[in-house]
Amino acid sequence: MATKAPASGPTAPLPKDPQPSVDRIEELARRILTGDILLPKFQRNFVWDKKQILILLDSISKGFPIGSVLLWQSRQELRSENRIADLDIELPRPDYPVNYLLDGQQRLSAICGALFWSGGNPASRWNIAYDLRAKKFLHLESMDDPPLHLVRVNKLSDPSAYFKHVAGLETLTAGDKDELKHAAEALFARFKDYKIAAVTLADMSIKDVAPIFERINSTGTTLTIVDLMRAATWSPEFDLVDSIDAILAALSEKSFSEIDRKVVLRSISAATGGEFTAESIDTLRNHDAATLKMAVTAAGEAYKRAVDFLVTHIGVPNGNIIPYSNQMTVLAEIFRMIPTPNAAQLAAVTRWFWATSVSGHFGGWNTGMMSEDRNAVRRFAAGEVNEIAVSTALPDEGVWVNTAFRANYAHAKLLAIVLAHHRPRDLLTGAVLDVDKALAWANAKEYHHFFPDAYLKGKGVAPRKVNALANFIMLSSASNKHITNRAPSDYLREVEAAAGPNLKDWLNSNLIPVDAFMAAKGDDYDGFLKLRARHIHQTVLKLASP
Repeated sequence: MATKAPASGPTAPLPKDPQPSVDRIEELARRILTGDILLPKFQRNFVWDKKQILILLDSISKGFPIGSVLLWQSRQELRSENRIADLDIELPRPDYPVNYLLDGQQRLSAICGALFWSGGNPASRWNIAYDLRAKKFLHLESMDDPPLHLVRVNKLSDPSAYFKHVAGLETLTAGDKDELKHAAEALFARFKDYKIAAVTLADMSIKDVAPIFERINSTGTTLTIVDLMRAATWSPEFDLVDSIDAILAALSEKSFSEIDRKVVLRSISAATGGEFTAESIDTLRNHDAATLKMAVTAAGEAYKRAVDFLVTHIGVPNGNIIPYSNQMTVLAEIFRMIPTPNAAQLAAVTRWFWATSVSGHFGGWNTGMMSEDRNAVRRFAAGEVNEIAVSTALPDEGVWVNTAFRANYAHAKLLAIVLAHHRPRDLLTGAVLDVDKALAWANAKEYHHFFPDAYLKGKGVAPRKVNALANFIMLSSASNKHITNRAPSDYLREVEAAAGPNLKDWLNSNLIPVDAFMAAKGDDYDGFLKLRARHIHQTVLKLASP
């Protein structure tokens, strides 16, 4: 195992500033083949199609920018590719600094393949030529020598072979010959002189590199710390991404397969006896394949039990409606340490879920909080305490007035869950609403304004206040269309008539107290918001309290 960079912390040396340089594109490609630049195993295969390769080559030939590349110079050992574009890559010297390619893998792989391909498969994506007449790149379908006006791109890396082909143009007519020779010489010069910016990160641990790495998305493929750790832990017997994806696939039956891979990675780290933190995740590299497989199995079983709990005890039908993704990390750890909780423990876990949701505990989940939560779960599992501690203070009821309804907001999801928990009835018909459909949460179309938005906007109410959480209920589309932009004082008469003696029950199922309903009958929006927000808040606090 290669020497690790020093851990970061209050006394750790600051990493060097990124080192920018401007490099010839062909030289960067050669550095890959000689093992100076390594391609970590973030992706099993080259994923660009033939059209994307031709577009890249065309951009270079025209002098268009193709973006920069990001390198990480390190002695840390990441598993890397040993072949690229049907070409062998030289192995680096042991314990010798290498440059891992963090961003630009598809671009440099395409350039390596196009310039240095030496295969014999006519169907290869690297069997590329440049049409000197049409001035465009194309894929060939044969290994035979093409017409003289077509020059194979892999000859660009071999000046002798390239200009031997150019010399063959002398056999053509004078006008055609001169035009094609000029085009050939211009193409050669462009590829020899084309430069791109390369930024090198040095003296950084994986912990420090990871947040930089996760912001890279220049090719549309987001890479994360999971990809970094895949390369750090890969072996013929173990692939981290495949293992996490297998866990998520097992959760697909209950619609929880969209959980973030990073969330599961934290759980795998904990299952090895570590923590949820990036520093602990980095130590996964020190475990053998057998240990990692055992941790993955334990985490996978814990996630199944955690999902069963959410569906059965909370009423959450899919992973998209979880207020905070990292709630799943801690919840899975609870069920890993307590596979079969008793009734009292289940009640405590239920209260923990509501408390962390309303407090926004996971909204600012930092390293210190990760350790606190890991210790809280350990103490709870050991029977030392009866509740799982939550260090974040609870907000006041104003959160339901001051937060707008957005499908990706945690408190909007919490409102949806607590409404579903009370089996809401349609206010105009009394029919029990399909909360499973509402909690599918694809577009939040099952949620509508109690005070119609058009009505409030007509009164000059600010959009954020119009969309306050406390102004949202579950309502059928038909009833919403019937209400349209009518004042509450108008349409609520129909609600009273339809509900009759069941009015209070219908209102309670929608978390609308009678005093808030009376305020709405008087078109008092401020009064309604205040009273309903208080009622929602008290309801959630009751669920979260011992």
